[in-house]
Amino acid sequence: MTSADTTATTDGSEPGGYPAARLRLLREETRTGPPRRAALATLTDDWLAALFAAARPPRGTALVAVGGYGRAELSPRSDLDVLLLHDGTAKPDEIAAVADRVWYPVWDLGLALDHSVRTPAEARSTAADDLKVHLGLLDARHLAGDLGLTTALRTTILADWRNQAVKRLPALGELCRERAERHGELPYLLEGDLKEARGGLRDATALRAVAASWLADAPRAGLADARRRLLDTRDALHLTTGRATDRLALQEQDDVAKALGLLDADTLLRDVYEAARTIAYAQDTTWREVDRVLRARTARPRLRRLIGGRAQPA
Repeated sequence: MTSADTTATTDGSEPGGYPAARLRLLREETRTGPPRRAALATLTDDWLAALFAAARPPRGTALVAVGGYGRAELSPRSDLDVLLLHDGTAKPDEIAAVADRVWYPVWDLGLALDHSVRTPAEARSTAADDLKVHLGLLDARHLAGDLGLTTALRTTILADWRNQAVKRLPALGELCRERAERHGELPYLLEGDLKEARGGLRDATALRAVAASWLADAPRAGLADARRRLLDTRDALHLTTGRATDRLALQEQDDVAKALGLLDADTLLRDVYEAARTIAYAQDTTWREVDRVLRARTARPRLRRLIGGRAQPA
């Protein structure tokens, strides 16, 4: 199936209307930042839901946004992270046919798609083996189909995250440290990666995951604004380059600054550095609290064993 197989419309409510509606939205100069990201996510939700409905899915299936798309944080060139969830009762070829009729129009438009097809048990098992999958599923958001299936998965995945926090959070902390070693610290880079460098968007997402564990929470002062500024910068970078890049290269900085209404590249970098320092500070504070809580949890059983092993007085 190709995009030519869908019926063209003048808006994004039907499969064929999405490309034109998306282009109009991205060209709007009056709608930027969070409103544009939310509008792009809503437009994409409606398009994928229409594709899903047109595929005539069997009962017990749902379309779910995960990761950044699940958070409705779509930049102009963001990947679409989508899960086709099914309860295992339909025939495999039926599920495969639905997947093809949803995935292929996305590919036809040249959009990057990170897709998977799983039952709830398979999703849970994969999350148990792959920390990044688990993180993506924490932001699962229902798009179409069986709402109960999506809700049950979200509940299970979040419960698993909290029950396994003593194991999961140290692994997440190590993942953050490894990423910082590879990509450096965003507040000190002339051409930093807005997503991967320390103090970038990945770290902001990791802080959300820590908060979801209920073991610790990040300092809130300035954190939402810092995240928004980095997302706005990434949006402008995608629009000015026409590419799915998160690296703020020197030759792009003046154009990105102009797109954001800033004076020049130096002003842009000051804004980026300030946002990154806010996130890095929140990260340092949060991981210290996580370490404190985990040490306390480890010490309590040891203390109970020591007390329990003492001879009681006559």
